[in-house]
Amino acid sequence: MSELPPEIKLTYIIAIIIMLLFVCFIIMMVFIYNKKQLIQQQENQIKESEFQNQLLQKELERQKAIQVERERISQDMHDDLGAGISAIKLQAEFLKYKMPEESFSEDLEVIIATSEDMNLAMREILWSLNSQNDTIGNFIEYVSLYVKRFLDKTTITFQLDSNIIEKETNLSVKARRNLFLVVKEAVHNVYKHSEASTLQIQFEQTENDLKITVNDNGIGFSDTIQKGNGINNMSLRMEAIRGTFKIVPAQKGTHLLFVCPLEDQILEQYSKESF
Repeated sequence: MSELPPEIKLTYIIAIIIMLLFVCFIIMMVFIYNKKQLIQQQENQIKESEFQNQLLQKELERQKAIQVERERISQDMHDDLGAGISAIKLQAEFLKYKMPEESFSEDLEVIIATSEDMNLAMREILWSLNSQNDTIGNFIEYVSLYVKRFLDKTTITFQLDSNIIEKETNLSVKARRNLFLVVKEAVHNVYKHSEASTLQIQFEQTENDLKITVNDNGIGFSDTIQKGNGINNMSLRMEAIRGTFKIVPAQKGTHLLFVCPLEDQILEQYSKESF
């Protein structure tokens, strides 16, 4: 190349410089394009995050509205319905003593018993509506109190075992209501059919589930009881909260296992904490 004329050398040098500039230009354009793509991707992520936050905010507002409505219904039921039931019971008791005739007395006894059943059912509904009870600890406390009162006038001995990691873990109103009703049904079956002398209820919390075991030392399930509405209702109630129910094989008595997933409770717990 040293033998080439100066004009050709200059042409080569200019060509090389132009090529280098072109390569630098291409590299710069690729860099700018990638940077724009990165910025666009980040902007899309921010928009998506803002959209998700808006959806979450709407869900939180909906949960708050539901909670306020639950408390309003609970208060109205306590003030109006509860007072009305108590008034009916008191009036029936007054008439019972005022009219000692046996025929009237039996009818009034039915009214009094019905009023007591309605009052108990109303207290259960009020408990399920109260958002302050939306924890595993409150649920276990209420179930234990109910079972003790129910078995108090029977010969069945009640034992409660609890292995709970965190008692403040959220348990939604739907889960609490259905779990209470399946335990209630199980306890009633023990009283009516099992001929048992002991009843044991175990609560166990794992990382993902709440497990409830109801055991008795009775005669076990007959084919008639296994096919009854009570068993079907317990299965349907557990399916409603995405849980499971099964009869555990046992040499003596009946062992029932209810499993409720806790991951479905996270959103409701977050919504309550946010407000």
